[in-house]
Amino acid sequence: MRPVLLAVLIALALPVVANAQTSKPTASSAIATALNDPARKADAANDERRKAADIIAFTEIKAGSRVLDLIPGGGYFSRAFSAVVGPQGHVYAVFPEAYEKAEPGFADKLREVAKQPHYANIEVLLQPANRLSVPAPVDMVFTSQNYHDYPDKFMGNVDPAVLNKQVFDALRPGGLFVIIDHAAEAGSGMRDTDTLHRIDPAIVKKQVEAAGFVFDGESNVLRHPADTRTKTVFDKSIRGQTDQFIYRFRKPAA
Repeated sequence: MRPVLLAVLIALALPVVANAQTSKPTASSAIATALNDPARKADAANDERRKAADIIAFTEIKAGSRVLDLIPGGGYFSRAFSAVVGPQGHVYAVFPEAYEKAEPGFADKLREVAKQPHYANIEVLLQPANRLSVPAPVDMVFTSQNYHDYPDKFMGNVDPAVLNKQVFDALRPGGLFVIIDHAAEAGSGMRDTDTLHRIDPAIVKKQVEAAGFVFDGESNVLRHPADTRTKTVFDKSIRGQTDQFIYRFRKPAA
């Protein structure tokens, strides 16, 4: 191949490689239809703020997918995932027992939702924080603003290595682990998990990769560069505007 032609081909390919690490997938019509489900009327008011369409597209789930929503809180994403995966899919909403003691009532409320025929594909599970398991391998494990909690007292000081290994085991080969969390200062490691409820993105990436995952990309839709990362996420001046990272990790197919 002539040198000039080779250089042109390389130049054209470079932007594709760079963008693979900071992707913002276009939400499909199936996702739009799911989010417009009339049953989600109350949730829909928060879709733009929470970037639901972008995040769901980033998770790569589709009709028939099996999803594990780890510590779903009020169930916002569990209900959205339910609409996307449909009756042939399944959503395991997993609450650690320690979390249920600290934040009682969330699991029961989501169980009531799951009793509705419309949300029959949601299954609520209550488990020890250090014993994550599901009845069948899943396509995606998702946790939003919770990863930083595992090393802390109220969750039983669970080593993130234990969590990541169990997530790895819960996934099918090629499955995805998607983590959203509040960013702490670069180089801070896990210093701020209990005080500011933040975690250094770099330590998350290091810990998850150590479990055997391959980093598969990130989304910047919840980034807020004005956040100094030095205040607690509950500070009124920053709440709802914290700098959040979204990382996607893939379990190797073989």
